[in-house]
Amino acid sequence: MVQIIRKAQLPDASEVIDRLRPIAAQAHAIALREPRPAGFPLLFTADCQIIEPAVAFLHEHFVQRAHTADTLRTYAEILDDWFETLEQNGIRWNDADAVDLVAYRNRMVSQLSGHTGRPYQVTTINHRVRGVLRFYEWAVRTKWLESSPLAGRSTDFALARQQRPARAETSRAADHSLFVLRQFEPLPRPLVSDQARELLAALQPPYDLMARWQIYTGLRVSELLRLDVKDVSARRASAASHHTIDVMRKGRKPGYVIASASLIDETAGYISGHRRAWLQRARRLGREAAHSALFINARGSPAGKNAYQRVISAAGQASGFKATTHLLRATFACMLLARLERLASEGAAINPLLIVKVLMGHERIETTDRYLRAIAVDACVLKDVLDTLLSEAA
Repeated sequence: MVQIIRKAQLPDASEVIDRLRPIAAQAHAIALREPRPAGFPLLFTADCQIIEPAVAFLHEHFVQRAHTADTLRTYAEILDDWFETLEQNGIRWNDADAVDLVAYRNRMVSQLSGHTGRPYQVTTINHRVRGVLRFYEWAVRTKWLESSPLAGRSTDFALARQQRPARAETSRAADHSLFVLRQFEPLPRPLVSDQARELLAALQPPYDLMARWQIYTGLRVSELLRLDVKDVSARRASAASHHTIDVMRKGRKPGYVIASASLIDETAGYISGHRRAWLQRARRLGREAAHSALFINARGSPAGKNAYQRVISAAGQASGFKATTHLLRATFACMLLARLERLASEGAAINPLLIVKVLMGHERIETTDRYLRAIAVDACVLKDVLDTLLSEAA
């Protein structure tokens, strides 16, 4: 079963039948890219013609490059919005140029989102335009187009991220880009110890344990949900105070995190307690319960990303502060980096940024540097981050 992503109004039923006849013939053109997984998105024009280059782009990134389902959905939504905009304005995709892309960007700046009813965030606008540029780079590279005014322009979209430029020339140079929207990047704000404890106390299983894993190891939500029972069970027999847990990072890259013995023991208790009871109840009720996912919900199904994020947000609101799953990860990074910086200042031969970069699974050191700036700008947060939140006695 495939998902058809289009927002255009559907024609009459008789017209649909006539228009669907050529699709079978078009399917032969993409036979070499089979198999497409169930639920793989297909993009159609308003007259039910497959947007072949867009489907090929999605196929390469999902099937051949093994990007995640979340990345596939994001790319599909960007292309769907772009192609629909071109179609509404009578512009062929291979004729689009910088003027069309700027108009597309400006429409998002001046209009409300049709999905949320709120203004687009600058990060969302930049992300969508980057996605369009990525598509045209790919189209030229794979010979769908001989050339395009939009290919080779990705460097024009470098964001101006200076918090306070030391020189005016730096800021002006960043503004020379045709596509750039000024974006002052918010720094991570870690939870202080009391907030973290209060949040964890407000959560019910399995979400309390999931939050602990994020705070104690810095895992992304997608990485957390990919953990398997055997990933943890194999470590329990060891008497070591800390254990290395192999994980699949963003973009399906291998990596690892370090988990304390107390966290492994707590997880083992959850496996033999709540998890086992939920699976047994699911089997009694005739529900499928044969999966090996570490974190499951009370129905015996694997815990979902959206449900987990909603629970964290609600627990934060009930506690009187904003909480997100990314904030849990940021708390780990800031705490660890602050402690490593202190050790380095005392003479330890370590590179704090590099250590945090590896444990956070960052691709670029610049991403990790955001956390160093975060602990540098707020002395109160730094002092509290150095508290014993993750100590064995906590």
